[in-house]
Amino acid sequence: MGKLQQITLYIVLFGFISPCSAFSLQNCTISTPLRDIQPKVLCYKMGFFRIPWWIPRNTQILDISFNAFAQIQIGDFRHLSNLQDLNISNNRISQIQEGALDDLSNLTYLNLASNRLKAVSSGMLHGLSNLLVLRLDDNNIKDIEESAFSTLQNLKVLNLTKNHLHYIDKVKPVLASPLLEELYIGSNSFDVFNSYEMSTKPLSLKKLDFSNNPLATFQLTDNIFPSLNHLDLSYCGQNGSMTWNVTEKTYFSSVQTLYFMDVNMSPQSVANVLPSFKNSLNKIRFNGNVELNKTNLLLSACFPMLRVVRLNANKIKHLTDNMFDPCFDLTELDLGQNEISKLSQSMFRGFTQLKKLLLQINKLTQITNSFQILSTLEFIDFSRNSINKLTCDDFANLTQVKTLYLYGNKISLIRSCLFKDLKSLEVLKLGTNDLLRIDDAFSNGPHSLKDLQINYNKLSKIEKYTFRNLSQLNSLTLNDNQISEIEAQAFEGLKNLTSLFLSSNKITAKTLTRYPNVFSGMPNLQNLDLYANSISFADNKLKHPPFKDLNQLRVLTLHSQRRGIDKIPSNLLQGLSSMEMFYVGNTNLGHLNPDTFKFSPQLWFLDLSKNALSEDNSIPAELFHPISGLTKLILSRTQLRSLNFLLNANLSRLSTLKAPGNEIDTINKTLIQSLPRLEVLDLQKNTFTCDCHNEFFIEWAMKTNSTQVFYFNRYTCSYPRSLRGMSLTAFNIESCTLNIDFICFLCSSIMVTLTLLLSFVWHFLRYQVIYAYYLFLAYLYDSKKKQTVSTIRYDAFISYNTEDEPWVMEELIPKLEGEQSWRLCLHHRDFEPGRPIIDNIIDGIYSSRKTICLITRNYLKSNWCSSEVQVASYRLFDEQKDVLILVFLEDIPAHQLSPHHRMRKLVKKRTYLRWPKPGEDTKIFWQKLKMALETREGHNPESSIL
Repeated sequence: MGKLQQITLYIVLFGFISPCSAFSLQNCTISTPLRDIQPKVLCYKMGFFRIPWWIPRNTQILDISFNAFAQIQIGDFRHLSNLQDLNISNNRISQIQEGALDDLSNLTYLNLASNRLKAVSSGMLHGLSNLLVLRLDDNNIKDIEESAFSTLQNLKVLNLTKNHLHYIDKVKPVLASPLLEELYIGSNSFDVFNSYEMSTKPLSLKKLDFSNNPLATFQLTDNIFPSLNHLDLSYCGQNGSMTWNVTEKTYFSSVQTLYFMDVNMSPQSVANVLPSFKNSLNKIRFNGNVELNKTNLLLSACFPMLRVVRLNANKIKHLTDNMFDPCFDLTELDLGQNEISKLSQSMFRGFTQLKKLLLQINKLTQITNSFQILSTLEFIDFSRNSINKLTCDDFANLTQVKTLYLYGNKISLIRSCLFKDLKSLEVLKLGTNDLLRIDDAFSNGPHSLKDLQINYNKLSKIEKYTFRNLSQLNSLTLNDNQISEIEAQAFEGLKNLTSLFLSSNKITAKTLTRYPNVFSGMPNLQNLDLYANSISFADNKLKHPPFKDLNQLRVLTLHSQRRGIDKIPSNLLQGLSSMEMFYVGNTNLGHLNPDTFKFSPQLWFLDLSKNALSEDNSIPAELFHPISGLTKLILSRTQLRSLNFLLNANLSRLSTLKAPGNEIDTINKTLIQSLPRLEVLDLQKNTFTCDCHNEFFIEWAMKTNSTQVFYFNRYTCSYPRSLRGMSLTAFNIESCTLNIDFICFLCSSIMVTLTLLLSFVWHFLRYQVIYAYYLFLAYLYDSKKKQTVSTIRYDAFISYNTEDEPWVMEELIPKLEGEQSWRLCLHHRDFEPGRPIIDNIIDGIYSSRKTICLITRNYLKSNWCSSEVQVASYRLFDEQKDVLILVFLEDIPAHQLSPHHRMRKLVKKRTYLRWPKPGEDTKIFWQKLKMALETREGHNPESSIL
């Protein structure tokens, strides 16, 4: 890039023209509209070694994660004072110079996770006075200087997880942030926690995470956590049993949530811990405490305020009748990921307020109405068990249940009586079972159902009126079955359905068009998903358009058909007057009918990616005329060679055009001007030509302040071969700027010189030029004949002028064909009508053993005769066979042959025949001609004939 261009970009970048120059972002993108005054810039995974200097100065959100920064220096963010959110995680940062972040006074969120920081120095975070959230997790931090957090007066969340902090007093400097509410210090190396080493004064902390530390001692001697409501001690004490010493049980009186998963403590020690939370504990997690006695544990943990207990992954096999007696006020019980195989009513008899029961990932084979007494239940999860049978009484009396998960089991049959008591059921998940049919499963409701999922089963048919009694249903998921047949009115009664998912089935075009009302009964359907089926059309127009009843549909998905749609019938979308988004990628489309979208004028999003649209007329411009409001067009990997079909498409509102992975070589000015509202242009991995045809595009992409050209600096040259692989931005467009006056002078001079030269040649060398021209034609025709196998059909081709035709008809033909039975090829008789004359001549000469030229003055004047001589003589030279016979019908002096260079040479080099004068005997002439015709072709003529 030249210095002038750099200066121009600098001006554009810093706002004198516009803060959003697309090329100035190089590898970055702006995820918000360019006209947005607060853009979000994404620069992750770009391989940067330094903070990009070209980021727009008004950027508020910047993501530069997953790069290769080793340090942050003073001045790196000098022009980004408006930043509020900065993600610089997953780099190699080991040093941040003191004062490097001084310019980020408006920053509220800073993510420095997954770097290589070893310490937090006193000046490293200086200037971040408005910072609310700071992530320093997954670094190598061993030390935090005393005044490191002194300027972070508004900090509320600090994450120091996965570092190398060994002593709790190293955390003390972070408490200089007076408003700190959440502190995450898990996965460090703390083996002792003494509260006095952290603070002796009350802290504002509300959430404290100590998880995954090898705590051997937890000692709290002062009430430093008066506001704490969430404490995570999960996986602590793994190097040995943890000792618990809280001098006053009221110190944790505000804690409502306790995570106590897989803590290495004895049952007695746990019994001593839990009373510390007796007065306020609302939620407790005991996941993974497989060594503890569950009954005793619950006796210690179930306090009046406790509402949620999680006992995941505890290898519980049996639930005793009195196990949950102390927890009668629970509203949520999670027993997932255990080994429970049997349930009974007596297990849950003490619960009076239980609303959520989770039994996922266990070994249940049946339900047997084990919780009929739990009339307050609203949520039940039986997913991923081994349930193979459901009875009519399994959910009796559960009138308040709103959500029921039964997916991931082995259920093969559902009876209509199953849902008789589920009056309030709104969400039912039956996916990943063995259902073969639905039949009348929903004939009795549940009438309040809004979300039904029956995906990943073995359904092959949807019968008439299957869902008629589910009038409140909003979403129906039937993905990943084997559905190949849908009866008429199968979805009748689903008047409130807005989303229907039928992807990954065996639906064909016949399935959709067999009945005229296959999708009737869903007047409010807005989203129809049919991708990954076997839909393919052979007709250009359908007798029964399948979507004609869906006039409220907004989104239609047809992409990734297994056999490819091949073509879209002109009336396939009939009825979709409200459709806004259409996905039809990866369907083997080779051509689009101009009338495809005439029924969908509201379309604003169109995805045609991964199709075979390489032909020039595959996408006609008329296709877009009915959808002038289109704003996003996706054409990725469609084998496109040009975007010229957009020139007359009238897409004045198009804002996003993505066509990466094609064979586009040129973008011209007219095309860009035809898209006045274009904001995003993605043409990565195309085959661009680096020549002056792309001069405008290169300059425009580098300077435009209204359109993002995604990753323009990655575009490379494919042609010419000498520039292949070179960056498109490196092409010198200045070489395309020419001096018009000089060009005019040069062209005029060349034209005058050529005129004089041509005049001279025509005047003095006219016949030589004509001769050379015909010789060249003869060479071309001879080369052409070599490529085909020629068959000899005649003994001689007669080359003569039409003025001499009487002699041919009266003398030559009677003698040679009549008396001697030779087969002759004659113009007027044997040439193929309608075929070019020169082609007839070539075929005649090459289909004959000999060529007889009847030379007269008229013959010498004929251009066609001259062509015949050239072709015959070229054959004579090329094949080295005696194939040419010259016959002079009248005396012609040598000086008259001079202009006819070829004829004169032939006369000098070869013996010729002369027609006798009047009164002379003609028998000798005919005898010599007969001998010449009988001469074997293998006889070598003189090689100097040319």
